[in-house]
Amino acid sequence: MTPRVLRADGRRAVPWKNGGGTTREVAIGPDGAGTDDFDWRISLADVGVDGPFSAFPGVERILTVADGAGMELTVGGERTVADQRYRPYAFPGDVPTDGRLLGGPVVNFNVMYRRDRIACRTSVVRGEAAPEVSPGSTVLVVALDGTTAVGDAGLTLERYDAVLLDGPPGPLRTEGHAAVVVLRNL
Repeated sequence: MTPRVLRADGRRAVPWKNGGGTTREVAIGPDGAGTDDFDWRISLADVGVDGPFSAFPGVERILTVADGAGMELTVGGERTVADQRYRPYAFPGDVPTDGRLLGGPVVNFNVMYRRDRIACRTSVVRGEAAPEVSPGSTVLVVALDGTTAVGDAGLTLERYDAVLLDGPPGPLRTEGHAAVVVLRNL
């Protein structure tokens, strides 16, 4: 696959599966999949009110606060405070989950993947990085703030821009933070 640049200004906001907010899809696999038949799905969600998360049977979720004070998550009755920006928080997508805003609206970077089909690693890098990527992996790099230079080809991502690649992205140089999602078929 040739690197596919996915600019933030080309995304439209769509209602959540449960109708409680909106999301902007960054990328989905396979291409053309919907919310019920994806293998993996990556999006940015604008959260302005407290409430339940949509249920996704058989799906693992990774939430990273990209903007705002964060959220208190109650996952299957257990409380987790997701109040550190740029730190991924993992939880099952098929367990009842509620979110409470800690200090106003947030933007969450969301990674969802089918646990029986996909292995996933999500990290956030800053400065210079060379992510390790196993053969056969798909990689998505998203600039969460500032700019991110990807590889040696001169590709620059602005805030919330992304690039989808087969294999390693090459060296990354960030002026802020970038999410790196590595996906591999099981």
